Amino acid sequence: MSASPKPRRLLAVNGPNLNLLGTREPDVYGTTTLADVEALVEERAATLGWEVRCVQSNHEGVLVDAIHAAREDCAGIVINPGAFTHTSIAIRDALTGVGLPVVEVHLSNIHAREEFRHHSYVSGIAVAVVAGAGVHGYAFAVDHLARLLA
Repeated sequence: MSASPKPRRLLAVNGPNLNLLGTREPDVYGTTTLADVEALVEERAATLGWEVRCVQSNHEGVLVDAIHAAREDCAGIVINPGAFTHTSIAIRDALTGVGLPVVEVHLSNIHAREEFRHHSYVSGIAVAVVAGAGVHGYAFAVDHLARLLA
């Protein structure tokens, strides 16, 4: 019996406060909404022959559960952990535990902002990090994962 083919699905994870995109600090994060970001990710992935499951939560455990579930039917993860970038060992451990390639995305350049934003628990386990490219960073992340997984 042959092994089942790898799923052609990516998980797109958005952490706390990203539900406020479009209205929260537009000078930092822009005016694009989370729905717009999710549509962009889904459209970009579709052009490359991939599906995307999108999840956003302000609750760490919900994100950990979504990451765990990805091991069943996803081939890679695009994640903007939001503030959990700088605080969550649980999210890092979940990402490591599922063994899928991860691309970390940040709308703003976290290294050009407040000192506490300079450290990421995710960057050290990510195959790539995109920061400061705005919503285009998500498209870059999808492109990179699709190439990596081809």
